Amino acid sequence: MSFLVLLLVLWVEKFSSWRARIQQDGAWLRLLAWAQRHSAFQHNPWLQLAVLVLLPLAALALLLAVLGVPLHGWLTLPVHLWVLVYALGRGDPLVALGPFRDAWRREDVEAAYLVAQRDLGVEAADADSLLQQAQGYLLWQGYQSFFAVIFWYALLGPLAALAYRLLALTVEHSEDPALRARAAQWRHAFDWLPVRLLAGSFALVGSFVAVSRVLLQELLNWNMPAAQLIANSGRAAEEFGTTSLGESGVSSLDGLWQLLVRAGVFWYAGFAVWTLLF
Repeated sequence: MSFLVLLLVLWVEKFSSWRARIQQDGAWLRLLAWAQRHSAFQHNPWLQLAVLVLLPLAALALLLAVLGVPLHGWLTLPVHLWVLVYALGRGDPLVALGPFRDAWRREDVEAAYLVAQRDLGVEAADADSLLQQAQGYLLWQGYQSFFAVIFWYALLGPLAALAYRLLALTVEHSEDPALRARAAQWRHAFDWLPVRLLAGSFALVGSFVAVSRVLLQELLNWNMPAAQLIANSGRAAEEFGTTSLGESGVSSLDGLWQLLVRAGVFWYAGFAVWTLLF
């Protein structure tokens, strides 16, 4: 059933408007605000994290247990699909990159700086590093929005996928530095394995030698940030030379998106083989 859900989520993502309807974070954000405001949880980030992550996971586990008995568990399929769609990343990185691409194509560096800061949340000292930041943004969003979620769903089911997204939302929306730090620690642990598998996939669908040089140096480095590793691996896979303003810089972003698409096809082929064999 897991592989069927993985196929259905692609249909929901590409051919329906359900994702925007499902990804409603209002109730969880109210829970976050309550946990940060309530005196019993203040100065106790672990207790806050338990309420924000473990409580929804317990409710989901109970629902799956109840629906898993009749009809050989097929009643859980829509729940799996709903959770997996909800666990996908928020927004569309290609849409967010649109104004930056337009400014870069026009060779308008000042506008590119402004829209990168506004839409992507990135800053840089010069034009070359700005483009690298935009490339890293695209690779990171592709990874955390899709690959990390489907990895944990395929490996451990909907509870793990939901846990990953709730940790990501906590890091993004929490106003408590201690809570944000604890959530970031757990998210780093969740990212450690799938980000390396995706980097390895880049080696198979891109430049094997170039990615291997990057990946072997940092393969067992626990402290290496996931965003940095995936950005370095993605750029190595495409073997970018010196990119400049104009169409060549925009083409580099298109090349990285196609790299993510090829890696996604490779992962789904691997999931299909795993389902047939096991």
